[in-house]
Amino acid sequence: MQQLIAHARSFGTRSEDLSGLASGQTPEVLFITCSDSRVVPSLITGAGPGDLFELRTAGNIVPEYGNEQPAGETATIEYAVRVLGVRHVVVCGHSHCGAVGAMVRDDDLRAVPAVRDWLDNAAPERLRNSDDAAVAAAPDLTDPVQRHALAQLERLRAYPCVREGITAGQLSLDAWFYEVHTGAVRRHRPETGTFQPL
Repeated sequence: MQQLIAHARSFGTRSEDLSGLASGQTPEVLFITCSDSRVVPSLITGAGPGDLFELRTAGNIVPEYGNEQPAGETATIEYAVRVLGVRHVVVCGHSHCGAVGAMVRDDDLRAVPAVRDWLDNAAPERLRNSDDAAVAAAPDLTDPVQRHALAQLERLRAYPCVREGITAGQLSLDAWFYEVHTGAVRRHRPETGTFQPL
């Protein structure tokens, strides 16, 4: 923690000119990824301040759209698309994801009821109870994480603001897969149905 505090203290004395950020933000990309501390969007993409609008959730989950109960995730997506006018949305899953692993293995999450309820209510059922024991036991969870990222794109398409942006040709959606142990990034290619290097 002390190292983080020391960096924060010195940040304002750096030579970079950040004054332009006071006039507002115009990010081109909404980057939706996991809360996992090993996933750092600005490191992965080389983005600077103002380049990415980020939404981080446990398991990079996009909740189903609904007006019944306000949700911060839904508000963030709507704000990014309708107010900031982002042109691209990236859902980035990652290897060794604890949330996806818990869903695939159907872990007992009674000790963390908020996590259990988040995964139960917001995650696609097809990740649970995998018939392929090798896939469920694989430490990096590549296949389930990639399927999960694609499922989140489908959820995004049900958001009115996203649907309207896509229909108008003003918004694109991408699914990425990041390997925390190598730094490699793969992007889903709809034409082949596979994740390929960027």
